[in-house]
Amino acid sequence: MNPEVIWAPHPGSQYDFLTCPVYEALYEGTRGPGKTDALLMDFAQHCGQGFGIHWRGVLFRETYPQLSDVVAKSKRLFFRIFPGIRFNASEYTWTWPTGEQLLLRHMRTADDYWSYHGHEYPWIGWEELTNWANQDCYDSMKSCSRSSFSGMPRKYRATANPYGVGHNWVKEYFVNPAPSGQIIWDGRLSRVRIHGTVRENKTLLAADPDYIAKLRAISDENKRKAWLGGSWDIVSGGMFDGVWREEVHVLQPFEIPKRWRIDRSFDWGSSRPFSVGWWAVSDGTEATLHNDINGEPVKKAFPRGTLIRIAEWYGYSGKANEGVRMLASEIGRGIKAREQDMGLYGRVQAGPADSSIFDTQNGVCIADDMARQGIRWERADKSPGSRRNGWERMRDMMDACLSFPMERPGLFTFDTCRQFLRTVPSLPRSEKDPDDVDTDAEDHCADECRYRVTMPARIASTESLAV
Repeated sequence: MNPEVIWAPHPGSQYDFLTCPVYEALYEGTRGPGKTDALLMDFAQHCGQGFGIHWRGVLFRETYPQLSDVVAKSKRLFFRIFPGIRFNASEYTWTWPTGEQLLLRHMRTADDYWSYHGHEYPWIGWEELTNWANQDCYDSMKSCSRSSFSGMPRKYRATANPYGVGHNWVKEYFVNPAPSGQIIWDGRLSRVRIHGTVRENKTLLAADPDYIAKLRAISDENKRKAWLGGSWDIVSGGMFDGVWREEVHVLQPFEIPKRWRIDRSFDWGSSRPFSVGWWAVSDGTEATLHNDINGEPVKKAFPRGTLIRIAEWYGYSGKANEGVRMLASEIGRGIKAREQDMGLYGRVQAGPADSSIFDTQNGVCIADDMARQGIRWERADKSPGSRRNGWERMRDMMDACLSFPMERPGLFTFDTCRQFLRTVPSLPRSEKDPDDVDTDAEDHCADECRYRVTMPARIASTESLAV
């Protein structure tokens, strides 16, 4: 008699995930391909293989209440597959008869890492990785991804849907560098993403034939694209849902009319990124956007006061939300050099900057250091209520672009402003205050944009004005 098969991976993404030889792997895609089951079984497949107490894993969710689904699914699988296995409900720990252990834990902030500092886990898993606003927790635990037992697998595993507060950093780390299944090399380490779809899960669809129809009926377009289509090219549950449309707000670069004002805004950062944005302000006169197929100029008049982001400088390491610790004087010199390269030096006027740069600490003032390089700023409005007012003003200006013809000032960006496009459209709202953004998210471009849209209206340029 053939033994009963209690669980086997579905052909396709589940099988690929369980057999993946790459150290770091993300199982991403639509809702429903069986990502949680695959994550649990990825650890369990190495139990009873002779590693004993040395095969130890920890699986994270952001909070303990979120672990309830993991607990329920693991009980359904493990009790049937592994006779004699024990679950300690008070410690959220599975222990196999042969000594292996899987710990189910929560980690909300990077400070929670210190509860695990010095531990050894050859297997570390993350369930719903986009629930974490930034990469700090995920990166910190890599120091615990080790074992002194020779010949044992080392695995760093995660699951995710393309939606949630951490959408941007997960996309930047796993999705943008390479297609699904293609290995990304980072020095000697490798990582890969494996894309799954609900249509692979024949068990689910047999038990719930209407599941795909339920996903198709989701009214939120971005959520539907993420959960049904597994698309990462969405605005993810954020501050600018409903008012941002890439095909409208993103423009190809064009020459800025000489009468238009050009200024800049700045959000300071050291360990976190800094962001400089250059803005052109329409005075209502026409601009030549491009030539048509016959070589004739295509012109457009934007409402007076419309802001167009024409350039940016984002001071980050290449890793989402990680700064480069540049000195203020270096940033000042870099801004000056960029304005010279753009042919704008002497035309760019002082705009708003994070008011913290005007504070003096130990005799040092960031604004003064930059002024010595010829780069001056005005104080951004950071009065009570300014954050909410700024986000609402950005929403209103984005919404203005959707009307035809436009009747009030809008907010556009050149397609060369890649960091703005990467971080702003999908900026998540705060769970505690829906009128504000999640401050743990990568909000630096958005902050300096917010400073700019709440700056008192100044339209006309002054020719030959010194910076």
